[in-house]
Amino acid sequence: MHRFFKLSLLAAILGLSACSSSDDPLPGNPIEPAADFFRVQVLHASPDAPAVDVLVNGATALPGIDYKQASAATALEVGSYDIQVDGITPGGPATVIGPANLTFAANTLYSVVAVGGVVDIEPIILEQPDFDVAAGNARLRILHAAPMAPQVDVYATAPGADLAASAPVGTFSFKEDLGPVQVPAADYQIRVTLPNDPATVVFDSGTITLQNGNDLLIAAVENTATGLAPISLAVADTTGSFEIFDIQTPADLRFVHAAPDVPAVNVVANDNFGAPLVAGLTFPNVEGYISAEPGDYNVKVVEPNSGLTPINADLTFDAGVSYSAIVTGTLAADNIFAIIADDDPRAVVTEAKVRLIHASPTAGDVDIWVTAPGADITVEPPTLTSVPLGANTGFLSLVPGTYDVNVAQAGTTDAAISATITVDAGGVYTAIARDAEGGAGGLPLGLILLDDFTL
Repeated sequence: MHRFFKLSLLAAILGLSACSSSDDPLPGNPIEPAADFFRVQVLHASPDAPAVDVLVNGATALPGIDYKQASAATALEVGSYDIQVDGITPGGPATVIGPANLTFAANTLYSVVAVGGVVDIEPIILEQPDFDVAAGNARLRILHAAPMAPQVDVYATAPGADLAASAPVGTFSFKEDLGPVQVPAADYQIRVTLPNDPATVVFDSGTITLQNGNDLLIAAVENTATGLAPISLAVADTTGSFEIFDIQTPADLRFVHAAPDVPAVNVVANDNFGAPLVAGLTFPNVEGYISAEPGDYNVKVVEPNSGLTPINADLTFDAGVSYSAIVTGTLAADNIFAIIADDDPRAVVTEAKVRLIHASPTAGDVDIWVTAPGADITVEPPTLTSVPLGANTGFLSLVPGTYDVNVAQAGTTDAAISATITVDAGGVYTAIARDAEGGAGGLPLGLILLDDFTL
């Protein structure tokens, strides 16, 4: 859970403006490495862009940085470098920033933040003296990196303080930053409101703790996870990054009935049989997302007429995560179980995201082909091989277009499922392989289509 990092944001910086103060020296001694080196870190804050590689002088230096992730701070000798950011697309790398020739100075920490949507992505380069954080303090830099979010007021107060009696630490618009600044370590509550409107809170961190020695870049980014908050906070220290969600951020759950000989079921959390999460779910249907408080749950799948409980599982659901819970197997074989899949609803405009979840008890291990229309699968190698019951292929990045999808018993080319699909840029697609309808399962196999397949 991200909140266990117990990190905070601003604290004790009332009266500072939302402009850069990178020319102001900070107390303390230079950190290692010393005078002939600098450090550089990259944060991905473009909400609809693919994961990126960062190239230094034409060679990949920081690979596979995804949205809301940051690289570790990398030490390099001072001098001039060609810096380039390439999007990782299914059609091959696509340069989205640079190459730009930049000169870097010693004893300086550079943070390169990719902001904006893919069509107007750009780098923001923040620099600050690279010194130790004073004992008992933390060092912070704050950036508004959410292109769709308006200008906002940011408050950093003692937990529970009345915002009407408090002053904001600053007013931020997209691409504006504050800091770096050293502040005492303590507990705080960070709230973001519309300008001059403390009653309209659009983000609330709850109580979080800024610890001694924290050295953080905090970027307000567009929330692509669950909940109603328009932003979350991507927090980068010099070793990596994590995310802070709004305190009200839920987990989202949906349930899929893919067990062919199991009658209608209820899904019950923590033995609350009087108010099931889902009631009367039948094969092969889906109950759309519901929101739940993050935490630990006992979840039972119950056949209400007989009292049969084929699934009784202890599960943990995290804030900001969407889950698909797929009931599969057969009563006849006494092997009913649940597939729990983490979903990824973020649209990436350079690709279509497609996955297959294997929930057909009859099929056994399968090979899967995703090919151009009309391709001969007796000649084409499978895209995925020996996929077992219960497996989730994860999202495959595809060039938008039309594809044939064929599924056959592993080692054969006699397709048990054949479908032609058309997928769009920015689309998210989930197909669940299932048994036939009719009570006993078996052949012919079919698909349960979710996400953008249902539109």
